[in-house]
Amino acid sequence: MAGSKAVGYAVLGLGSIAEVAVLPAFRKSKKSRVVALVSHDLGRARKMGKKFGVKDCFTYDDYDRCLNHPGVDAVFIASVNGAHAEQTVRAAAAGKHVLCEKPMANSVEDCRRMVEACRTNQVRLMIAYRKYFEPGSVALKKLVTSGKLGRLRHIFSTYTEIVDPVKARHWQLNPQLAGGGSLMDIGIYCVNTMRWLAGSSPLDATAHAWTDDPKRFSGVEDSIAFRLTHPGGLICQGTSSYSAMAASFVQVHGDKGWAALNPAFAFEEERRLFGKIQGRWFEQKFKVIDEFVLELDAFADAIRRHRDPEPDGMEGVRDIATVEAIYRSARENRTVSIEPVLLENALAGA
Repeated sequence: MAGSKAVGYAVLGLGSIAEVAVLPAFRKSKKSRVVALVSHDLGRARKMGKKFGVKDCFTYDDYDRCLNHPGVDAVFIASVNGAHAEQTVRAAAAGKHVLCEKPMANSVEDCRRMVEACRTNQVRLMIAYRKYFEPGSVALKKLVTSGKLGRLRHIFSTYTEIVDPVKARHWQLNPQLAGGGSLMDIGIYCVNTMRWLAGSSPLDATAHAWTDDPKRFSGVEDSIAFRLTHPGGLICQGTSSYSAMAASFVQVHGDKGWAALNPAFAFEEERRLFGKIQGRWFEQKFKVIDEFVLELDAFADAIRRHRDPEPDGMEGVRDIATVEAIYRSARENRTVSIEPVLLENALAGA
């Protein structure tokens, strides 16, 4: 692919996130363009194609034919979580770069397959955590790494929403398709962001899951709270829920000050970064911008410059390793150790 040419994408999965956020972002990106759409429903693909000016539409049964499309350099995977691994492996085998929505996959084993396939076929793999590029989150990260908050002691994060009882049945409440409930869907943001801010991965997890509607949440968790111990004594605590009004925040406490980003994760709201450092209050506001454009442009730059993107596939592996430990702790009612996930043992299946 020429260095100045826009990266051509096939977008897989045409649910609400694709229609509301991903596909509109391509209209604004100067470095990426959509050349193909893939859905389980060809009618849906054609409808979205007409709406967003994309001529070539495919079903999942024709995925290999889509991957042979001469204009497709990369795939944006926005399908159900349970399909991410297979779709990534097949794309990598066809020499296509992969930008995959979070969570990366339903298991560490599947994540490792994805990393190995992309490494073997020398294509780039990026996990779609928008927070690495969103200005409010970047400002919080810089504040933490500057040392102005001092030694980190606690990080807290929450993400909640009320799921539509009808729509959720199709995949969010299906353990095979979703891989879990609120933790996998939205709590993964808390897991990743706290790791990113801490600059380390947790050593162990303690968790508790609950619901007041066990009939509805019989296959996946509704609400879950977890505690992650990091090196140096840093404690990270998070919660996610499908039964509370939409809200999110991240709050970081050090021995010299504290800072909070609220709201933290929703992409359609103005953000506020505020706190107190050595007794002095500060506050910044960040207007709504298209975070998906920033994400697309960052991946395009990684492809053009032949370098691994951030966040790469290993960040996704580490997140799912943490999620698996959280789930195990909740099931077994005990603290569970988290083994370090390194590139070598990830690819060796250790």
